[in-house]
Amino acid sequence: MTTSTIADSISTSPAAASAEPEHDARSLPSGGLQNVDLHCHSLASDGALSPSALVERAVEKGVTHLALTDHDTTAGLDEARAAAARLGLVLINGIELSCIWRSQTIHVVGLDFDDDQPAWRSALARQEDNRWQRARLIDHKLSHLRVEALLDKAIAKADGDVPGRPHFASVLVEEGVIGNSAQAFKRHLGAGKPGDVKACWPELAEVVQWICDAGGVAVVAHPRKYKMTATKLRSLMKDFQSAGGQGMEVLTSGQSSGDLGFLTELCRREGYLASRGSDFHFPGAPWCELGRLPALPDGLEPVWQGFSAFQPGT
Repeated sequence: MTTSTIADSISTSPAAASAEPEHDARSLPSGGLQNVDLHCHSLASDGALSPSALVERAVEKGVTHLALTDHDTTAGLDEARAAAARLGLVLINGIELSCIWRSQTIHVVGLDFDDDQPAWRSALARQEDNRWQRARLIDHKLSHLRVEALLDKAIAKADGDVPGRPHFASVLVEEGVIGNSAQAFKRHLGAGKPGDVKACWPELAEVVQWICDAGGVAVVAHPRKYKMTATKLRSLMKDFQSAGGQGMEVLTSGQSSGDLGFLTELCRREGYLASRGSDFHFPGAPWCELGRLPALPDGLEPVWQGFSAFQPGT
């Protein structure tokens, strides 16, 4: 997929851009010279860069510790790890898993897990089956648009892997059904539209258990993007914590200062571990750049402090 096509599917509003203040790429997430980014995507899911190119860009932007968190797959980790070793960047195992909580799709980032654990590999195989089932359902839901071989074309956009909604959006644009990917999401693929298929995902508690059983840490991704009330978000976090989840993304791209203040206070009060991740997908969006976020607010415990890569002598 081209960078411009992916970019069309993500908000590029001035408000989103202005929500992030300018920060040097070396801004420190904690003391020392560490710049930690624990949420980004490559071509292994819906990002624009190969895993190795992503790592190269992270190094250029001053990132010292990176987690590649592709959607429901760790297929890009080996390539990213080889590039990280060559360039001196510390790569942390990561993934972003889709799940359901009270009929709403939630994304949970898994960090620092054992990617070779047999039960974990089995769980990811199940999730890949879920993604294929979802892709077929999206194809069925969009059949009224009468695009010939829509699913096959979306698969081609995904380089033969499981296509996601951005890949379907790209096909709709190329077939002349819609003007751009943003419109495709607004009319056909976004929340509440026919192509917004949720039914295939496992429950929140099950996904959290997968991560914990593999020795990892579960983190709720971009909590304010779910557009929940404060009360509902607190309920989500309580259920997440009861299932074994430990962290939440306090800092992510495109959030307002008000969102940051709310999440910081929630994290402090409830004792959640705090994470920091750009959710980078493609170059050219300065408000969503690798390593660009400010430091975590004072008084929060960084999720990465317990990772093996941050222990003395590693």
